[in-house]
Amino acid sequence: MADRVRRRFPFSVRRWPVRSRLAGVSAGLTFLILVVFALVVGRLATDRVKDDFHEELVSVASQLRNNIQLQRAPTEGISGPDVLGLAMTGDAAVRIVDGQGNVATTLEGLPAQTSGAPDLGPPEAGALQQVGDFDAVSVVLADSSIPPLYLQYARSRSSLEDTLHKLWLFLACGVVGGTILAALAGLAVAGRAMRPISSLTAAARGIATTRDPSRRIPMPESEDEVAELATTLDQMLRELDAARSETQQMVQAQREFVADASHELRTPLTSILANLELLEASFAARGADSEEEEIVAGALGSSRRMRRLVGDLLLLARADAGRAGPRRSCELGEIATGAVAEVRPVAEDHVLELELDEPVAVDGNPDDLHRLVVNLVENGVRHTPKGSTVKVSVRANGSREAVLEVSDDGPGLPDGLGDQIFSRFVRGAGPADLTTDSGTGLGLAIVKAVAVSHNGRVDYGSSDAGGARFTVHLPLDQAVLSRAAIL
Repeated sequence: MADRVRRRFPFSVRRWPVRSRLAGVSAGLTFLILVVFALVVGRLATDRVKDDFHEELVSVASQLRNNIQLQRAPTEGISGPDVLGLAMTGDAAVRIVDGQGNVATTLEGLPAQTSGAPDLGPPEAGALQQVGDFDAVSVVLADSSIPPLYLQYARSRSSLEDTLHKLWLFLACGVVGGTILAALAGLAVAGRAMRPISSLTAAARGIATTRDPSRRIPMPESEDEVAELATTLDQMLRELDAARSETQQMVQAQREFVADASHELRTPLTSILANLELLEASFAARGADSEEEEIVAGALGSSRRMRRLVGDLLLLARADAGRAGPRRSCELGEIATGAVAEVRPVAEDHVLELELDEPVAVDGNPDDLHRLVVNLVENGVRHTPKGSTVKVSVRANGSREAVLEVSDDGPGLPDGLGDQIFSRFVRGAGPADLTTDSGTGLGLAIVKAVAVSHNGRVDYGSSDAGGARFTVHLPLDQAVLSRAAIL
């Protein structure tokens, strides 16, 4: 149910930034407070204005009654129209009526009602009457004859309603304006409060991008919870950096040990191989039985495989430890020619083709580059059926890059192997792996290690014939190119 609600309302408050939520809470609370305040003040002000209006009606009606009584006295010289005009405005009306609301006709020298006065109905002495758009009060003329006469004074409620409308409009504008100001103030305060957190986020994003825990976290100027968080994060990064340094030192020590151990193993292996070869030659010379020769041949083959495995491990260990062998300017085409010549005797019924353009000079270690080419050619021979063609080509790609390409027309790379093909101890499986000796699984790992150590790269894909293709990109020897350009 909750998931359905989230999908239906993608703009949930939970998705808002923190500063927007803080500003929204501030504006909401301010709105509620202002609405309550406006309702209370508006109600009190409305009642007060109405009371003042009604008190004014009673006061003016009493004043008019007094003036009429004074005018009817013999000593007063005020005329009737002047008496009624003392309290007249554009929205007021005065009537002198009897008990049934009929206009009086017994007054001498006094008008019975003002011009345009509406019918206010029967009078109710001292009571407030609402007739149409008018509020009216009635007072008794004390010296009138029997039956008594009443003075009705009325005023239109339009001015009262206009005043009340202006009052409520002012309060509504105050509520809206106060809410907007509270929202803006909330955004400003929240933005200022979140600025240190934004700095922490940017610093953390930079550390995540560079994967460098040695970078430091910016410290806020204020000493608050954010500063405490920044201090804790910075301390955590220091500890992670120290742990990483210790791990790197340990791994580097292990790599150095493997490199040294692999190097030291080569000497006894070479001695064992020499002794086994001498023993094999001795058996052949004196005519030893076949069983002894078979034992020596098996031991000699195992020793040779072990020497090659130790050599592969030594090369990888040196690459991991950053021990680059001596480099010099060498011609990649000559190295490829020597590698193809080395593999050709064991290629059985495979066809090895070599395509060379003009000389391509690279700055590298000839032995490592020779091993790179041999491994690629042997990989093509090992994982393709007899009669397949393995093609080796060397060319220059512009003035910056040398390209070595080894391709075949076999069944291609196994499905799902992907980039794992360059991982260590990974052996091909499936229809492409057609030999019983699939190797140690270090051949292509060595290819990648040598390419990377020479500031290059190796790519894989399908050849035009549908088989496998490996392409090695190496930087050209710029010194040789510069000398050639001068000549």
